Amino acid sequence: MSDQGDPLARIADALERLVPAATGVTDWRKAPAYVWDGAARPVAQIVAPPLDLLHGVAAQKALVTDNVARLAAGHAAHDMLLWGSRGMGKSALIRSSVVAAQAEAPDRLVLVQVAPGALPTLSALFAALGATDRRFLVFIDDLGFEDGDSDGPRALRSWLEGGVEARPANVRLAVTSNRRAIVPRHLSEQDDPINPRDAVDDRLALADRFGLSIGFHACSQDDYLAIIAGYCTAHGLTWEEGEALEWSKRRGARSGRVAWQYVTELAGRAGLAL
Repeated sequence: MSDQGDPLARIADALERLVPAATGVTDWRKAPAYVWDGAARPVAQIVAPPLDLLHGVAAQKALVTDNVARLAAGHAAHDMLLWGSRGMGKSALIRSSVVAAQAEAPDRLVLVQVAPGALPTLSALFAALGATDRRFLVFIDDLGFEDGDSDGPRALRSWLEGGVEARPANVRLAVTSNRRAIVPRHLSEQDDPINPRDAVDDRLALADRFGLSIGFHACSQDDYLAIIAGYCTAHGLTWEEGEALEWSKRRGARSGRVAWQYVTELAGRAGLAL
């Protein structure tokens, strides 16, 4: 213990208290999931609905679950781009598929969600994961780039394929976006009199790097009602079709998210927790 009568010792003790303790190397076997924001934070449990409650996306579900199962088993697997309508369960399907794969093969697969703003640190993440004897699905949710940002899409293309810092063999990427091209397209992209397709082709080249590009579309009325029916059956809730349709009209959309919000309302009325 420092001599508290010594002014220099008191200053040294104060500085030690101000400096955070050095963090050790991440134990990538500690948790089923992690959040990466430049450093790794373990997540004790992945919150996700059971796969059989994800209605209206049967074809998409089959593709994603099969690919995630391959990755967990150590077989060849694709990077995935899930794009399309908001609220149709893109991110939920990723999480649910990982939970299902982990149930089949515990400790084989880890989900790592990249926090917003952490894309520039992906190289450090890949270096850490590549040195670990597990399979990883790196999840980037709701990806988009600002207008004029050409470095971000180029870096992601390089990580996906062909660059010296490409993601390691035990890592695959799962990206969700509202647009297939990930970045927005504008009419001005057609104004180049020399080669009007260059800008569009450059952006679509990013989407083309994903082995699986899976579209999600606004659900039909029948699918919307089926989603509600599935959740209500699972949670023992009663519901009315007319009220469910009115709920979607007031929100101007039918989607899995809107259906879940209606189910949440029903559970609240019944005094139940979900």
